[in-house]
Amino acid sequence: MLAVRLPEGHGLPEAAVLQLRDHFEVSKLRKNLAEEYLHYLSERDARKILIADLNELRYQREDMSLAQSPGIWGEDPVKLTLALKMTRQDLTRTQMELNTMKANFGDVVPRRDFEMQEKTNKDLQEQLDSLRDDYEEVCKEHELLLQLHMTTLKERDQFYSELQEIQRTSTPRPDWTKCEGVVAGGPDRWQMLAEGKNSDQLVDVLLEEIGEGLLREKDFFPGLGYGEAIPSFLRFDGIVENKKPTKKDVVNLLKDAWKERLVEEQKEKFPDFFFNFLENRFGPGDAMAWAYTIFENIKLFRSNEVMSQFYALLMGKRSESVYIKQKETVVQLLKEMTNADSQNEGLITMENLSTALKSTFPFKREERIQQLMEAGGWHSNSSNADLLNYHSLFIEDEEGQSMPFVQKLWEQYMDEKDEYLQELKQELGLELHDKVTLPKVREALMNIDPGLDKQTLNSYLSQAFQLPMTELPEEGEEKEEGIVEQLQIALEQLQMIDLRRMGPREQEPAS
Repeated sequence: MLAVRLPEGHGLPEAAVLQLRDHFEVSKLRKNLAEEYLHYLSERDARKILIADLNELRYQREDMSLAQSPGIWGEDPVKLTLALKMTRQDLTRTQMELNTMKANFGDVVPRRDFEMQEKTNKDLQEQLDSLRDDYEEVCKEHELLLQLHMTTLKERDQFYSELQEIQRTSTPRPDWTKCEGVVAGGPDRWQMLAEGKNSDQLVDVLLEEIGEGLLREKDFFPGLGYGEAIPSFLRFDGIVENKKPTKKDVVNLLKDAWKERLVEEQKEKFPDFFFNFLENRFGPGDAMAWAYTIFENIKLFRSNEVMSQFYALLMGKRSESVYIKQKETVVQLLKEMTNADSQNEGLITMENLSTALKSTFPFKREERIQQLMEAGGWHSNSSNADLLNYHSLFIEDEEGQSMPFVQKLWEQYMDEKDEYLQELKQELGLELHDKVTLPKVREALMNIDPGLDKQTLNSYLSQAFQLPMTELPEEGEEKEEGIVEQLQIALEQLQMIDLRRMGPREQEPAS
């Protein structure tokens, strides 16, 4: 250990003295370590030189042994020695390159494996993106469903509150079986009258039954006078006799009048024709009595198909063309079914019925075709090969009531007319109290029904604006404000005539 002598009198503390001593000892040890390391390096280099010399001597001995070997056939030893040396150099270089390759590319995978893994990774990434999109879509749908659920809950609570209020304030449903003992004919007749009718219709039936009893009690009707508001066939002053016919008699009389009207040229107005018909049938003396009697009957029995239609004609609420076209449609449909009955047995399949309906009504929607087939007897569990007695679809009972099939035809016709007029109103974009011009109506009709021919279009315009067809201006010649009518009145006028679609809708193909 190196001893350090410090001058006396400095007065250093003992800890500082020890620290300084340790510093000198560390420095001495570092110096010794460096000397030993240099000695080690020298020994290592000397050893490598000795090993190289030893290898060189070994190689020379091997070269000499190879040169003296009897297996070498006269080769030059110098040449072989040089070749061996070059080969060893190549081997060393190759070994170094191999080691370098191993070091550099030891962790590298084959390109084929890399491409396969890359493709797999790409597929997985696409699946992940797709699943992420699906998840986001599901989240959005879940939010919408939650909102819809909350809205439904609110509506349910609101409807429940309304139901509670209605149950609290509403009167109980009437017991219609009580009418069985009041209506003439007893329970059987009431059952027949009430079949398939709702409460509102049952009220009408009950009122008709009550009114029929009161009507039969009347022996005379008071005349209504000669006022302009009185229909021409009822203009009479005094008292006329109540002929008290049965419903069947009235229906048969109306059918006879209608048949006679169809065969004549229809020059006179329908009320005048009806009164002339009564004069020819019952004589001038009883014609007025029969006119009042029939009028009171058809005004009362609104549920009867024949009477209600005849009443609408007499009162000018509908044009004759409506019923004429309806009769022609029924005849055309029956003709289509007859053509499908190749065996002339009165039977067709449900498929034939569907074909006949689509041929007669090419612009009717598919769901309405299905409704007509159901009214004709087809059901969801029926087969298209099931046979149908098609003549039974067109028969009438003794009071003139048609079968459900013909009633459904009439109901759909009225619904389609209302839809047509509503579509016209929407196309015009006006309120009922607004004024509308003839050019606007012409344009709107052509837009909603491009299949309208010129004659039919002019007949619609003539009815809407109450103008003779000869006075209608040609398209493009009328003035914008020349002919004006209130929209509500124009629609009411069109409601009276035979109004139906003449071509397919633009947005939906024909059936």
